[in-house]
Amino acid sequence: MTDDTQRSPLFISSCSNSTAVTLCVWLQLHAQHSPRNATSGDKSSPFPGWWKDALVQRSVLLTRPPPESDRLPRGALCYAELGTCIKKSGGHYTYILEAFGPLPAFVRVWVELLIIRPAATAVISLAFGRYILEPFFMQCEIPELAIKLITAVGITLVMVLNSTSVSWSARIQIFLTFCKLVAILIIIVPGVIQLIKGETRHFKNAFAGNDASIMGLPLAFYSGMYAYSGWFYLNFVTEEVENPEKNIPLAICISMIIVTVGYVLTNVAYFTTISAGELLLSKAVAVTFAERLMGNFSLAVPVFVALSCFGSMNGGIFAVSRMFFVASREGHLPEILSMIHVRKHTPLPAVIVLHPLTMIMLFNGDLYSLLNFLSFARWLFIGLVVAGLIYLRYKRPDMPRPFKVPLFIPALFSFTCLFMVALSLYSDPVNTGIGFAITLTGVPAYYLFIVWDKKPKWFRKLLDNVTETLQILLEVVPSEEDQKS
Repeated sequence: MTDDTQRSPLFISSCSNSTAVTLCVWLQLHAQHSPRNATSGDKSSPFPGWWKDALVQRSVLLTRPPPESDRLPRGALCYAELGTCIKKSGGHYTYILEAFGPLPAFVRVWVELLIIRPAATAVISLAFGRYILEPFFMQCEIPELAIKLITAVGITLVMVLNSTSVSWSARIQIFLTFCKLVAILIIIVPGVIQLIKGETRHFKNAFAGNDASIMGLPLAFYSGMYAYSGWFYLNFVTEEVENPEKNIPLAICISMIIVTVGYVLTNVAYFTTISAGELLLSKAVAVTFAERLMGNFSLAVPVFVALSCFGSMNGGIFAVSRMFFVASREGHLPEILSMIHVRKHTPLPAVIVLHPLTMIMLFNGDLYSLLNFLSFARWLFIGLVVAGLIYLRYKRPDMPRPFKVPLFIPALFSFTCLFMVALSLYSDPVNTGIGFAITLTGVPAYYLFIVWDKKPKWFRKLLDNVTETLQILLEVVPSEEDQKS
C-alpha cells in the first residue's frame, strides 16, 4: 500500500474538488421537504415559514466582511476557522474533543451513530425513493411500502459503493453534483419566467397571520437550518484535503453562496405556481411544480431530483464514515471501525456500521418526525462546537489560525443554536425529551466502555474474538497510522 493510501482513502487535491464534495452533500434539495414542514408551523400565513427562516438567517446569521461573503451564515464561517486551525478529520467529534475533552466528544459520536446519522440518511433516502418512483405512478398514489423498499435498495447501493471503491464513489459524486445543479436550474428558469409574466399572487400578504407563535419557532428554525446546513461536511475529511488553510474556507464560502442563491430562487420559483396550502398537501413539491409548467418534460424533474438525493446519500455516508474512523482511532468506538479493506483500501466497517440502524429508522417512522427528532441533538452539538471555538481562543491563544472570524460571530451563532434547543424543550417536550434522554445514554456508556478498564477477562476475550472474526469476514486490517501508534 502506498503512503497516500494509508493516509486516507481519498485525497482532495484542489479547491474545485473540495467545493464539489461540499456541494454534492450540501445541495440535498431539502427544499423538497423543508418548505412544507416549516410552513405547517404557521398555518394561517400564505407565505411559508422557510422564507421567514431565510430572512431570520440573513439578519441573525449575518456574515463577516468583505462584501462578497456577506451572504454566508455564521456557522459556515466558524467551521471554516475550525477546519484551518485543527487539521484533523472527524468534524464535530474532533472539535469537541479538542475543546472540551473525551466525555462530550464520545457523547457526540454516540448520538451520531445511534440517532443523527441513521435518521438523516433515512430522511434524504426516503426522498430518493419517492422521486425515483414518481415517473411510474404519475396518475396514482405511490404505495408507502414501495417507497421504503426502493429506499432500502438505494441505501444498500450507496454503502456498497463506498465500501467497494473510493475512486468510483468520488467520480460519481462529481457527476451527481452536476445533476444537482441541473435539477435546480430546471426549476429556477420556469419560475423566473413566471415572475416576468407577473405571477406574484402567492407572495401577497407574505407575513400575514395571527397564529404565529414563538413556540413554533424551533420547528421553523430546525426546518430552515436543515435545508441550509451542510457547511460542516468538508470538515469531516480535513486530513484528505490538500492545503486545507486555503481550500476549506474557499470551498465552504463558494458552496454557501451557490446553495443560498439556489435554494432561495428554487423556493421563490415554487411560489410563483404553488400556494402555501397546495404545498402543504404535496408530497413531492418539485413534481407538482413541474406538472403545472413543463408538460411532458416534467418527467425529467423527479429523475434529476432522485439523482440529487442519491448524491447526498453518497456524500453523507462518505463524510460521516470518517468521523467513526477517527473516533475508533481515538479509542472511542470499537477498534474494527478504524480498519480498512486489505485490497480496496476503503474504511469498510465504518461505512456499513450504519446500515442496520438506518433500516430501523427507515421502517419505523415518517419523514418529518425523523427530521424533528434528530434536530435537537444535531443543533445542540453544533452550538457546542461553535462555543468550543470561543473557548479555544482563550485556552489556546497561540494556535495558528490562518482563517479567523470576529468573536461576535461564533458567540451569536452558538447562542442562537442553544436558545432554540432550550426553547424546543418547552415547546415540544415529548420529542425533545426523548432525544435528550437518548443523548444522555452516552454518559453511562462512556464510563462503561471507555473509562472502566477492569473489565472481566471473559468480556475482553469476547471482544477480541469478535474483532478477529469480523476482520476475517470483512478482510480488513489496521491502517498504517494505527500500526505506527
